[in-house]
Amino acid sequence: MMRWPLSGSFWKIATLASWLALALTAPAAAEKRVALVVGNSAYQNVTRLDNPRNDAALMAETLAGLGFTLIGGRAQLDLDKPAMDIAVQNFGRQVQGADVALFYYAGHGVQVAGANYLVPVTANPTREADVDFQMVDVNLVLRQMQGSGTRLNMVILDACRNNPFGARGLRASDGGLAQMRAPEGTLISYATQPGNVALDGTDGHSPYTRALAGTIKQAGLDIFQTFNQVGLAVKRQTGGSQQPWVSSSPIDGNFYFVAPAPASAAPSQQLAVAPQPDPLASTLRPDPDRVPIKDPVLLRELSDRLFELNYDPEPPNSKNGMRLAISKFQEKVRMTPNGEATEGVLTRLRKMEDLKPWASIVYGPDEDKWGMSWNHVSRRASIDDARGKCGASKCAMELSFYGSRCGAFAISDASWSLVQRETVQQARKAALDECGKAGKSCRIIGAVCADGSGR
Repeated sequence: MMRWPLSGSFWKIATLASWLALALTAPAAAEKRVALVVGNSAYQNVTRLDNPRNDAALMAETLAGLGFTLIGGRAQLDLDKPAMDIAVQNFGRQVQGADVALFYYAGHGVQVAGANYLVPVTANPTREADVDFQMVDVNLVLRQMQGSGTRLNMVILDACRNNPFGARGLRASDGGLAQMRAPEGTLISYATQPGNVALDGTDGHSPYTRALAGTIKQAGLDIFQTFNQVGLAVKRQTGGSQQPWVSSSPIDGNFYFVAPAPASAAPSQQLAVAPQPDPLASTLRPDPDRVPIKDPVLLRELSDRLFELNYDPEPPNSKNGMRLAISKFQEKVRMTPNGEATEGVLTRLRKMEDLKPWASIVYGPDEDKWGMSWNHVSRRASIDDARGKCGASKCAMELSFYGSRCGAFAISDASWSLVQRETVQQARKAALDECGKAGKSCRIIGAVCADGSGR
C-alpha cells in the first residue's frame, strides 16, 4: 500500500483523492477475464442483418470497460469461416489459465439435426452435409473453454433470428436455436427461448444486447441476477413476445461483472484504500434459505426440477401442491420442511446430479389401459413413452422410479396397485399384497427395473 506523509502540499492530497476514486470505480481486477466478441451482418448469400455489427461493437466496448481482454483487441466483425475458426482457436489458447471466459456472438444462427451452428458471412450451404464445413458448431466453442482452468465460462448467443436457409431443404427448424446442456461451470444465455425467434431490433441494436450491455454495468448483481434482469427488461421491451433463456450448470461462488460497492466509511476513514474483492468468492448476503423466490420464471424452473426428481404435489395442481412437493424434498435433504420456495431450495435442486435411468408404469382405470417404459434419461421422457402405449387413454395413474429401483403393477376385478421397491421380486410381492387387500386374487400385469431388467 502506498503511504503518504501526514502533512504535505495540496497536490498530494488531490492526487490521493483521484487515485482512491479510481480504485472505487474501476472493475475489480483480481481475476483474468478473456472475451471473444463476434458480430456478423454483411452476409453475402442470405439476408443481411442490420444490427449485429453494432451489437458486437457495443458489447466489446462494454466488456473492455469491465476488465475483459478482447481477442483481437476489439469486436471481430463480418467473419468468414476461416476467420471464425482462427478467432475461436485463438480464444481457446488465450483462456488457458484465465479465471473467466466469455464468448459473445450476434448474427445468423441455425439448428440442424439438434445441433446449433453460427453462420459466417460467406456460408452458402445447398445440402445438410455442408453445415459442418461452412458453419461453426457452438459445441466447438464450448470445447475450447473446457479444460482451460477457468472457474466460469459464459456463452452468449444473440443468434436466434429466422433461419435464412429454410427454403433450401435443410432439416433445420423454422427459427431459433436448440437448447444445449451447459458443461460444468458454464452458463449459456440465449436471446430468446430455445426454438423461438428473437428480434433484430429497429433502433441500431437488438433488444437483448441493449439490455445486456446496460445491465452488466450495474454494481452488485451476481451472474444469475444479471441475466434475470436482462430477461425481464427484454420481456418488457418486446411486450412479452421475446423472453431470453438461460441454461446453466452449478457455478461455484459468486461472479459480478461489477463488484458490490464497499460499505460507506466514517468521515475519518474516507482515505482508507478500498479492498479489491475476488468477484468469484463468496460474499456476505442473506441466508438463501430465507430469500423467497417470486420471479415466475424461477418458480417454473423450481417446479420442473421438483417434478424431475419425483417430488409431485398432492393432489396435483392443488393450491398447496408446490408447498407439499417442496416439503418432501426438504425432508430428503434434511432441511426444515416448511414448504417455502426459496433461493436455497432452488440452489440445492440445481446441484442435484442427473438421476437415470428412468422407468414408468401408467394406468387408466376407466379405460382399462396401461403402459410401461424403461431406460430413459429423464422422468418426463419415460412417462411420455409409457403413456404413448395407452392409445387415446390418458392413463393418469403413474408410477415412476429411477436408478436401481424397480416397479410392479398388479390388478384384480376389484382393485389394482402400483408399487416400487429395491428389487423386482420385492416390487411384485408388495404389489400383490397391496392389491389383495380388497379380498380378490390379483395377478401381475407388468414389472420392470429402471434399467429394463426384471421384465
